Amino acid sequence: MPVVRTLPWSWYADADVLHLERQLVFRRTWHYVGRAAEVAVAGSFLACGAAGVPVVVTRDRDGVLRAFLNVCRHRGSVVAEGSGRRATLQCPYHAWTYGLDGSLLNAPRAEREGGFGGEALSLVPLAVDTWGPFVFAAIEPDHSLAETLGALRLPFDPASLVFRTRLEYELDSNWKIACENYLECYHCAVAHPSFSERVDVSPDAYRLEAKGRVASQYGPARDAGAGGEFHFVWPSLKVNVFPGPSNLSIGPVWPVDAERSAGFLDYFFAEDVDEDWLRDFFELDGAVGREDAALVARVQRGVRSGVLEHGHLLDESEQLVAWFQERVAEALTPRGEA
Repeated sequence: MPVVRTLPWSWYADADVLHLERQLVFRRTWHYVGRAAEVAVAGSFLACGAAGVPVVVTRDRDGVLRAFLNVCRHRGSVVAEGSGRRATLQCPYHAWTYGLDGSLLNAPRAEREGGFGGEALSLVPLAVDTWGPFVFAAIEPDHSLAETLGALRLPFDPASLVFRTRLEYELDSNWKIACENYLECYHCAVAHPSFSERVDVSPDAYRLEAKGRVASQYGPARDAGAGGEFHFVWPSLKVNVFPGPSNLSIGPVWPVDAERSAGFLDYFFAEDVDEDWLRDFFELDGAVGREDAALVARVQRGVRSGVLEHGHLLDESEQLVAWFQERVAEALTPRGEA
């Protein structure tokens, strides 16, 4: 079977490479930051993040959805925390106060200081958009959100589901290792026995597909019910639909440092979901998450050794991993000549 050489393994433990990725990957792409319901009415705000960059999303008094760098223009403090409704956003450090449209409204003692330019010191605006009930933000996007999500199709309208909970997690691995683990089920039969009992992960049944910035996996349910769909949106967003009644989990994995990553998943279900099924779902989902956390930590320990320069991918079973690595290499050009 043909094999494909991987990215250099040094790229998974190198702080300089991560610096480039923050600039050339994460600053140029869209990130899921929260639920549209949290900023549905005028006067609401949501403090969130995009790959480690503090972000605040607001719905101003005119009903316009906006996003800003959540950093005070004075001395760099994070301005807003949490979510809710407010007329203004006030930095807790020196009480610089901003409108929900980002404009600087007041800075204590400013009238005593010559040459103070309030209008030039508004919060830095970011790109913001929605996809159904989900809010996305970007720093300097090189594509529109519609272009980014163009190939993503779900078997139901996500707006028909009800938010239930958010799960946050941390991983002892580079963010790319976490993404690559998600992008193949070659390991499922060995590492995820409970998942493999419910989803047919055999190579003749489990389907892989990549279009544009979306890579998708489709696994038939072993009980002949609705199968699973697992979608990945470049650079690091996961959109999961497990077998069974309508359900969806969505969330990113982002770098913390060169050898650690963190993420979250927001879970949505039909309003009338059976509670026994729901408990079973979270038991399965939790087991898969713990198994994957152990797997990616083992990979990180291996690639950081510095003895081997790279690994090899199976051309068919790991084609989405190759797709992902190609995108990384292209983004980091000229380093992508490895």
